[in-house]
Amino acid sequence: GLRRNQRWNSSECFRALCCKGPPPARPEYDLVCIGLTGSGKTSLLSKLCSESPDSVVSTTGFSIKAVPFQNAILNVKELGGADNIRKYWSRYYQGSQGVIFVLDSASSEDDLETARNELHSALQHPQLCTLPFLILANHQDKPAARSVQEVKKYFELEPLARGKRWILQPCSLDDMEALKDSFSQLINLLEDHEAVRM
Repeated sequence: GLRRNQRWNSSECFRALCCKGPPPARPEYDLVCIGLTGSGKTSLLSKLCSESPDSVVSTTGFSIKAVPFQNAILNVKELGGADNIRKYWSRYYQGSQGVIFVLDSASSEDDLETARNELHSALQHPQLCTLPFLILANHQDKPAARSVQEVKKYFELEPLARGKRWILQPCSLDDMEALKDSFSQLINLLEDHEAVRM
């Protein structure tokens, strides 16, 4: 019976789309998503696209997802976070209008330090330094997770990112509301940023 249901749903959707006329065009923003392997970039983006988390594999190289929100579509270029890929990240920065940086707030000290260095170099990179940043402290559902305050202090965001538009938010796959809220805040920053640039 499940398949029949699905078919029924898709024809319903189709009918709804047909009769309404085209929806107003949502602005599209090109974002780059970076973070170490295992920080949860792919899982978070898949969840936002309503894809099944079971199909998630670690990204090698990069993948692009169009993540739909009510007021914008984010074309997110997610870059793999392995050591040998990170040195090529900057090749993919061009054309970005914003940055999503995902960190595993429950990771080891070593990994946190690596993440901090990567975030610092991204924040200072000429192609990214003026862009809005959404920094997601992921895996908040794990017992070892550091609080956003701890992350903020450890990553020394205050002096580094002063004058930049950035948001640091806690997140986990369990809390979609919070995640969507973080992205709404980012979209507001993107809108402001584009308005200023015009």
